[in-house]
Amino acid sequence: MAEQRESSPRIEDGSVDVDEVGGVRGQADEKELKRMQARLAEMEAEKNTIAQSEPTEGGEAEPDASMEDDEAPAAVDARSVYIGNVDYGATPEEIQGHFQACGTINRVTILCDKFSGHPKGYAYVEFADPSIVQNALVLNESSFRGRIITVREKRTNVPGMNRGRGRGRGRGFRGGFRARGRGRGRGF
Repeated sequence: MAEQRESSPRIEDGSVDVDEVGGVRGQADEKELKRMQARLAEMEAEKNTIAQSEPTEGGEAEPDASMEDDEAPAAVDARSVYIGNVDYGATPEEIQGHFQACGTINRVTILCDKFSGHPKGYAYVEFADPSIVQNALVLNESSFRGRIITVREKRTNVPGMNRGRGRGRGRGFRGGFRARGRGRGRGF
């Protein structure tokens, strides 16, 4: 195996002392150490100011922040409603204005087609408290921009729910020889 040896320190000025073991000590090392400690203190102070100014970016979010990353999806779904038959020209501000009387709104999400970017015609509204959802359900079948909207509690997606028990769809005829209408067959 290769022998491990200590990396030699950088020497910046001529005042260097050599001890009995062969290590190098000097004022240059002390200056370098003090500069590194000062830079480390500056970086930590900068990190703290960034964490205070942007709590959701640094992962150190406040407990009452509305968009925490570690928040359970079921908890968010419990305080959200689905809104169907939303006008394609509706904005989040208009939807927020329609549901403002129900209570405090954290977020309004209008889903759009990922290819065309056009709205799909439905939205989700997340409230600050799950009890506000019952107030929002009162607005079911109300008029919004000339359309009757549907307001329901947002359901939580269950993994594997789309998979049916069948063998799939669109398989058609399985196995064997099948005549294609040529010759003297029965015309299947």
